[in-house]
Amino acid sequence: MNAVVPGMERKDKGARSLPLGLTAELTYRCPLACPYCSNPADLAQRTGEMTTEEWISVIDQAADMGILHFHFTGGEPATRRDLPELVAAARGRDLYTNLITSGVGLTRERVKGLADAGLDHLQLSVQGVDAASADAVGGYKGGFERKMAVAGWVTEEGLPLTVNAVMHRHNLDRLEETITLALSLGARRMEVATVQFHGWAERNRDALMPTRAQVDAATATVRAARERLKGRLVIDYVPGDYYATVPKACMGGWGLKTLTITPEGLALPCHAAQSLPHLSFQSVREVPLRDIWLEGPAFQAYRGQEWMREPCTTCAHRERDFGGCRCQALALAGDAAEADPACSRSPHHGAMVALAGAASTSGVTEWRYRPAVGKS
Repeated sequence: MNAVVPGMERKDKGARSLPLGLTAELTYRCPLACPYCSNPADLAQRTGEMTTEEWISVIDQAADMGILHFHFTGGEPATRRDLPELVAAARGRDLYTNLITSGVGLTRERVKGLADAGLDHLQLSVQGVDAASADAVGGYKGGFERKMAVAGWVTEEGLPLTVNAVMHRHNLDRLEETITLALSLGARRMEVATVQFHGWAERNRDALMPTRAQVDAATATVRAARERLKGRLVIDYVPGDYYATVPKACMGGWGLKTLTITPEGLALPCHAAQSLPHLSFQSVREVPLRDIWLEGPAFQAYRGQEWMREPCTTCAHRERDFGGCRCQALALAGDAAEADPACSRSPHHGAMVALAGAASTSGVTEWRYRPAVGKS
């Protein structure tokens, strides 16, 4: 989720600027059970999806704010029967529409219907390079075969295709094959996303953590592929945080460029923000979207630099990485206002590296699947 979507660059960097993109988590329902799912761990307690009318209101408010990109995701957004209607509503307000999907649940007719509704782009997740490996990760037999079919239907409709591949210890050695797969599917863009340890991934850290050697090899593979495939495939790369020395500007900075709306209508500065229990999140069912963005306490909490402590306060990179990930700081340093332990200047950096080493050599090979979520 750290890669920048094409066209999302904006020159103004002021804390009061309006967002570029909105990620609409339409539902937590999903036929897959990926062990690194970023959805909340307490899925059983999540009920009350917003209605079609409520989502259209969000779309209208987003357009009125000058938001440019509207990303439909989940869970699996294709489980919503009103998806074409929502896409049409967003496109009707001149928003760039992007569908982030597992592909499972889509048919040729539904892909055509989405294209006819005005969908601009589709991002398809892949869990492996063959049925055996992919279906084992997704916990859904036949998932890989459906994804391959969906990719074909998407390109037949002339829609730009991005392949998203979450990489971890069990598939990172097959990164070159994964890039080849993306090319064979007609993708114009690929996101190589080393697993981020939030949500269900945090629970499965010992089973998913790659080794340092794997991460270093992946970085070299991406570098070589970018050069080799220049003009054919754009590769966005999210490297492994636990082996980093400089933190990433998570989501382009807290409350600076983008926001997420959950299925029940909560507005979040980032998709994992609910892991910060000391924050309270407002609902678009109760408060206008613009007011939440500009004045919401959760958005103000880590926006800008006033909240920072050393070593962030005097760091030359503070306007580039914005202190890194607040969720990771809480999880590993015990305080969301601490420097992201991915930073080599953090007093918790050594502990993070040690944790990565222990997890990657733990010998754990089985993971806990995200449970299936049915009707809301």
